Amino acid sequence: MNKKIPVGILAATGAVGQRFIQHLVDHPWFEIAALTGSERTAGRPYGEGVNWLLPGDPPAAVADMIVQPTEPNLVPCVLFSALPTAEARELEPTFAQAGYIVLTNASPFRMDPCVPLLIPEVNLDHTALIPRQKEAYGWDGWIVANANCSTTSIVLPLQILHKNYGVETAVVTTLQAISGAGYPGVPSLDIMDNVIPYIGGEDGKLESEPRKLCGTYANGAIEMAPFKVSAQANRVPVIDGHLGSVSVKLSQSASAEEVIELFQTWQPPEIVRDLPTMPESVFIYRPEANRPQPRLDRDAGNGLAWTVGGVRQCPVNDIRFLSITHNTLRGAASGSVLNAELLVKQGFIKP
Repeated sequence: MNKKIPVGILAATGAVGQRFIQHLVDHPWFEIAALTGSERTAGRPYGEGVNWLLPGDPPAAVADMIVQPTEPNLVPCVLFSALPTAEARELEPTFAQAGYIVLTNASPFRMDPCVPLLIPEVNLDHTALIPRQKEAYGWDGWIVANANCSTTSIVLPLQILHKNYGVETAVVTTLQAISGAGYPGVPSLDIMDNVIPYIGGEDGKLESEPRKLCGTYANGAIEMAPFKVSAQANRVPVIDGHLGSVSVKLSQSASAEEVIELFQTWQPPEIVRDLPTMPESVFIYRPEANRPQPRLDRDAGNGLAWTVGGVRQCPVNDIRFLSITHNTLRGAASGSVLNAELLVKQGFIKP
């Protein structure tokens, strides 16, 4: 690509916004051209207004950029949204109506029937919803959402099993890192020496989002996958990395050895393999009995890979497995950047 595509980041001063900056500042296809923030930071240089939470200092390329209000008068037409839920619900349609392309990390539009809920390795054909979305809502722009971070951690192995054997039911237990709660996160006296067996709204997301992601696009709509999910989300004293324990009942029988071989040989679609930030190995099977682990596996593939292990027969259902991803990278900012790369490849985002 001879000329980079200018992009903006909404809510660039927050934790996810900083991750967007980290992964876009030297991107081969995209160039940061606008940053927005709250009333406190708007009008100030980014490096002066941000409470930088990542190692080192804010990148020099953005440190002197003036933070703008989150209003639809930005120069770049491609926007990565790290807006909080309430603000995203109000502002993202305003930007789409004004002609902007919004790649959102927020939850309000994930289950909208006209909005693609996108993970390139899982459901790249769902971007076909974009023309319908524009027609249905009368927007000149459009919204594409990435999945919830906990859903992301378990959905690719679930989809691989569904495509090959059919999934009837899945029982999911997640052990979710404290960074998923944002900054400053969970109070230390609540999480230290403790597990919190409740994360507001998380069980419902784990039970609904995989059905849309693994669903089938036909005739301008997504037919939800027919399986059911029962989920229990837990917050654990780990900084990064969401680990899921999954038990599935399959439509066709499969041995643990067959599933292991399937996982070891699976490859993403060719168009996905060619994306610039796609790691060489995006789906990793670990044979060790004590893997995957957050500390050892969350950063695999620059934080974009799934690491799966613990495949064995389930005495109640059919197959059990463990799966982990980095929640603030694959499950948030990096996942949205990868979505944008796919949309460039598919011609929805043009240089």
